[in-house]
Amino acid sequence: MADDPQGLSDEERAELEQLRAEKAKRDAAARAQSERAELERLKREQRRVDERAAADERTRRIRERNAKLMEPDDDLRMPVGQKIVLLAVLALVVIIVIAMNLGR
Repeated sequence: MADDPQGLSDEERAELEQLRAEKAKRDAAARAQSERAELERLKREQRRVDERAAADERTRRIRERNAKLMEPDDDLRMPVGQKIVLLAVLALVVIIVIAMNLGR
């Protein structure tokens, strides 16, 4: 730059504007690259959150299903008729065992 106290010449002013424009382009490119990197990082983070939520949901459904399987319901309870038959068979076995022991 010149030692002229009156400011920049037209040529120097044009050069300054050109350098400013080049710097602005570099800054914009760096900012765009930084924003793209942040976008990719946030996408990865969101994917991890979504995958974790899906895994938690699968785990919750499996636990609910297993809890349901462990609960006795009408299908697992023994009907009254079946209880009577089993009691009659047990009584018959006891009577036979007693009769065999008395017969000795």
